[in-house]
Amino acid sequence: MNAVTWDQRERIIALLADASADPDVRAVVVTATGRGFCAGADLRGAPATGERVAGDVARMIRLGAQRFIGAVLDCEKPVVAAVNGTAAGIGAHLAFACDLVLASSSARFIEVFARRGLVPDGGGAYLLPRLIGPQRAKELLFFGDAVPAADALAMGLVNRVVPPEALEKTAREWAERLAQGPTRALALTKHLVNTSLDSDRTTAFAAEATAQELNMTTRDAQEGVASFVERREARYEGR
Repeated sequence: MNAVTWDQRERIIALLADASADPDVRAVVVTATGRGFCAGADLRGAPATGERVAGDVARMIRLGAQRFIGAVLDCEKPVVAAVNGTAAGIGAHLAFACDLVLASSSARFIEVFARRGLVPDGGGAYLLPRLIGPQRAKELLFFGDAVPAADALAMGLVNRVVPPEALEKTAREWAERLAQGPTRALALTKHLVNTSLDSDRTTAFAAEATAQELNMTTRDAQEGVASFVERREARYEGR
């Protein structure tokens, strides 16, 4: 069920960082094989530690689950989740952190933490209220019930639900559309949206103006304006 091991987590974080730095990478798809998308964290692969002392758990969460989800939120390329099955715990948060979420009709999302006597980590209490509001977020986090894909769509947790056999094809089509877009403009747009709910209007407007200023120095912005003037399709290079 693709529970995330320590090694896998570090590899995914590194891949996302590489995607941000590589101008030839224009979009990222996060998906899985088998019956599930991600069953949560698998701590069996974590490095061995000695006796636990105060602060160890907080440090583990900060450097582990939070860093993992932060890598998705901070990736400078559009990230599409293609959820093929059950996404539980940190697996659900991995999907929710992505910029766009496609779900197979067989997918389901489970906030398992309360069922295990745990507080949600990996950004769950941060992401969910921003996606579906605090009341719905508390319902999912308090009860830990499985949310079928259709209900997740109705709540606004996913962008689209497709039949299982169409998931890979649709994810590829979305990624290709994103890859043909103005990559730096999309990165700046992602940053503006992700920070908007934590900002007041003055701060958000200032960030918007700065982002547009930065974006106008890119070749893609110049191509976009030129294509409009010349009444033709824009040909973006991601630079």
